[in-house]
Amino acid sequence: MNNRLLISHGMIKFLDLQRINQRYKTAFKNRFDYFLSEGHYILGSEVSRFETNYASYCNTQHCIGVANGLDALTLIFKAYIQLGKLSFGDSVLVPANTYIASILSIINSGLKPVFIEPNTETYNISPKLIKEAISSEVKAILVVHLYGQLADMEELHKIADRHNLLVIEDAAQAHGAIDAKGQKAGSLSHAAAFSFYPSKNLGALGDAGAITTNDSILADLIKKLRNYGSPKKYVNSVVGFNSRLDELQAAFLNLKLSNLDEDNVKRRSVAKQYLKGIKNTKIKRPSYSGTKDHVFHLFVVLVEDRNHFITYLKDCSIESLIHYPIPPHKQEALISYRDLNLPLTEKIHQQLVSIPMSPVLTQEEVNSIIETVNAF
Repeated sequence: MNNRLLISHGMIKFLDLQRINQRYKTAFKNRFDYFLSEGHYILGSEVSRFETNYASYCNTQHCIGVANGLDALTLIFKAYIQLGKLSFGDSVLVPANTYIASILSIINSGLKPVFIEPNTETYNISPKLIKEAISSEVKAILVVHLYGQLADMEELHKIADRHNLLVIEDAAQAHGAIDAKGQKAGSLSHAAAFSFYPSKNLGALGDAGAITTNDSILADLIKKLRNYGSPKKYVNSVVGFNSRLDELQAAFLNLKLSNLDEDNVKRRSVAKQYLKGIKNTKIKRPSYSGTKDHVFHLFVVLVEDRNHFITYLKDCSIESLIHYPIPPHKQEALISYRDLNLPLTEKIHQQLVSIPMSPVLTQEEVNSIIETVNAF
């Protein structure tokens, strides 16, 4: 392999946010000028428009814009507690290998996380192991569509219906993923949380989040909770919080939403090339059905000698990241869970590497990455 060819073109970024957002430079400037001149900076027309647009996109009745993805999850749990559908101390089943925010939302709501190991192929939560973890204390399942691939929602709903459990989606990595019935992430549960962190498939230029649901009672309560518990100015009917989608971020998201499906097509195209082109037996590639149920927020591989592989990629001018280097139950913040026996989760966190994935990767960059990985 000609490493000098790669280096001469500079570092291939893991995710080139500048290049992604450069496509909207003129539109962003024009929308900012309008935002500035309108003078309505909190919960204005852009937030309302985005909520309407994103609810329509997800095919849900409601979308409530909030400050970030963690708040979106937390507000769902807190709303269900206020509605009497959950109680403090109830247990929530959650993927053991998720990003820690999923678990923090449970703990911060006064609930108890129950860590479930993933499916060995998809790395999503295992329905089989969920069945084994059901108890009288379990009242909900928090499903995370990890790396952009939908979990087995049909099987999970069968379990939930049988045991009268709430199903909540953490769809922070799965914007636009579609199941075999044509239903999108965000519409596959009782309520779903989204993050629009800048690196997401639909990313803002700062923090942002949203909740989607078909439950009008839940939506009305969350609208109050995000805004100090206020249904209208200076009237407070419940004890609430301050977690509102920023008006300017909503404006940017409105511009980017129309290109989300096209960007996801490009991501799947890159993934298909990786899956076809990477032949190195030292690299375990992800499982993919070839359908729209995966939007490849991340393209993750398992490598036994991870540190060597990452150093090798860097030397070949290719950036990579680890999602995530420390499993949640081994984090200092969750020290009370550190003795849990979660061997598959720990293996994933020890071996996983994310290689470049974005809708703006050039064909030359994709070819170079495949060639480099095969030469490892």
